[in-house]
Amino acid sequence: MTAKTREYKEISRSQADEAIELLPDERNILLWKGLIKGPQESPYEGHIFELGIKVPDSYPLAPPAVHFVTKIFHPNVHFKTGEICLDILKTSWSPAWTLQAVCRAVLALLSAPAPDSPLNCDAGNLLRAQDMRGYSSMARMYATRLAAMPQGSSIVEQPHPSSLNTFKEDH
Repeated sequence: MTAKTREYKEISRSQADEAIELLPDERNILLWKGLIKGPQESPYEGHIFELGIKVPDSYPLAPPAVHFVTKIFHPNVHFKTGEICLDILKTSWSPAWTLQAVCRAVLALLSAPAPDSPLNCDAGNLLRAQDMRGYSSMARMYATRLAAMPQGSSIVEQPHPSSLNTFKEDH
């Protein structure tokens, strides 16, 4: 059994994390959609963000490519491409990391942004200037406009009028 198949079965058995839902593409086990619930006491609280996850053939020896499909205002996420600046997705990757653990790390990044190495300079500058009010206001505004609370998701408590962006294979 390959590592990818084993992880698929493991995730299918245990969707225990109420803030994360992982959904494999029906036609390609190497493509996944991650839905993450904005962390409590963060500007993202009350919203769901979609991640595109592409698992390489060499997984788990190489990290998956993960990006935000939902646009998000965050210093460590490129606003246009959704690229995430997170060390475990690059230099600190370990085969011990699972897709679920990667999503948990992304959630932790939403709670504790690192403004010193920003992909979104506007967000990084607000945090470096210690303008938490301005940063939170911008992040909440974008989350309200662009993030979703899709019906039928196991991580949703209440429906939201927005709809999810479509999952893209090409990123």
